[in-house]
Formats: sequence, C-alpha cells, structure tokens
Amino acid sequence: MDVVITYVNGLDPVWQQEYSRATNRPALAKRYRDWGLLPYLLRGIECYMPFIERVFLVVSGESQVPDWADTGNLHIVHHRDIIPERFLPTFNSTTIELFLHRIAGLGEEFVYFNDDLFPLAPLERTDFFRDGKIVMRFARHLLASGMYKKQTRQSDRLARLAAGVGKGVAFVRPQHTCTPMLRSSNEAVYAKIKTPLEQRITMLRANGNVNQYVYTDYLYYTGKTVDRPIPTKHCSMAVYSAEALARQIQNPSRAIVCINDVSMSAGKQERMRLRLHRAFEERLPLKSRFEK
Repeated sequence: MDVVITYVNGLDPVWQQEYSRATNRPALAKRYRDWGLLPYLLRGIECYMPFIERVFLVVSGESQVPDWADTGNLHIVHHRDIIPERFLPTFNSTTIELFLHRIAGLGEEFVYFNDDLFPLAPLERTDFFRDGKIVMRFARHLLASGMYKKQTRQSDRLARLAAGVGKGVAFVRPQHTCTPMLRSSNEAVYAKIKTPLEQRITMLRANGNVNQYVYTDYLYYTGKTVDRPIPTKHCSMAVYSAEALARQIQNPSRAIVCINDVSMSAGKQERMRLRLHRAFEERLPLKSRFEK
C-alpha cells in the first residue's frame, strides 16, 4: 500500500511568478498557504502507518521540493509527469487529483492525503482496504450550495455515467478525510468518461469541475466500498484556538486529525504556526526516513 500527498508552497517565489503570469492575479493566501507541517504528516505515516511501502509527493516543479526532503525515500512527482501538457500549468487541486493514478510505480492500493491531514495514532491496513474494497463512509445530499458541493454533485453524475447507473435526485459525498483508491479502477473510470471529464478541467477552481470523488463514487455505485468511517477528527482554525489544536495533537480523539485553514491576520497566523509546531514536535520528535 502506498501514500500519495499533493503539496504546494505558496511562498515559493518561482511558483508565485508562474501563478501571476498564468492567471494575471495574485495567489490567494489561504488556499496556497504552507504552514510548514508536512514533515509531521510524514512522521505520522512512518510512526502510525508502518504498512505503507512508498510515499509519493506531487508538486508543480523542482522549486516546490522542500529543502529537507530525502528524495531517495520520498518519491517526487512533478505535475508534468502525470498531467497532459494541454492542462498545464494548473493551480487547481481537482485537476491534479484526477491524474494521480498515472504516477509511475504507484501500487494498486494507495491512500491520497492532502497536507492538512495528520496520522496521530495507530492505524491498520483494514482502516483503508478490506477484501479488495475501499473503506469509506458516504453521505447523501439533495442540495448543492457552494463550489465544493457543486463539484461533488458533478462528480457523482459522472461516476454514475461510468458505472452505468441511472440519474438520481440525491448525490453522494464521501467522508472528508484521506482517500483510499484503487489504481486500476481510477484508470478504468478515466477511460470510460474521458471526454466529459476533460471538458470540465480548468486551470483554477470552478463550479463545474470534477474532483477525486468521481473515483470513490464509482466504487460506491459498483459495490466496492465497505461502509465504515475512517477515524478522523476535523478541527477548523475558525473554531479551535491554538491551545485547543495543540491539545488535539498531543492527545488525539481520532487516529487522524484534519486541521482546516481559514483566513486570519498575519499576527494570528504566526502565533498559531508556532504553537502547532511545538505541539507536533512534542508528539512526533523523531525525523522520518523522508527527511534528511
């Protein structure tokens, strides 16, 4: 079993120049902000997910590879390695997610992590895969308000098309956590709906995009999911104080903690950053094999 992580450092001047040149606008700080917490995600994987064989870090280019990364153990994947040239450059996570199955050397079973998810307690293989099926809890929705829900509904529609399932009034949404995926299934889904899927690919996020859920929804509609939640605690910085987040890191109530970023002042961000680093360093003090 492998892990794939998508990562962007919005403070990288090379990346900022490319973004401004391609979009003619400045990057949104919240969406592309790097808190410097990626080492702790990798330490959590090594400490609490010892069954993971390889970890792939997907970045836009060489300037995005962290200085501390041991690239002998952390496999670096550039966007150009997996995304067709006609869709580059991209600053849209939904675009990147659609092509993860094209990573060279990726195993059949892999778990996709955003860089705001942190394993902080022991996990088992069966928390993610059982008998060739992915483990995932799904919810059903009727209304699609906001960009995220609209993308989720669109992904459901194309997953139904790929699975040969008729249209429905409701749409499904997988649990918001790391995502178990089957490489061969992703490949098959992409091939089945290539034209309508590619018609919805954009450089920046848009309501009509299709996201990674097209792959998990397909597994749901074809009976290849186990209805069980992955143990995840969601902590929004809009609700949790720095001290509350630190307590959750040091004594997690679920095996995986998701820390959601929000807009905030520069001063608050720095105080939050320092407190989070201190808490993570206390919880995961030893470097992983992915660090120099």
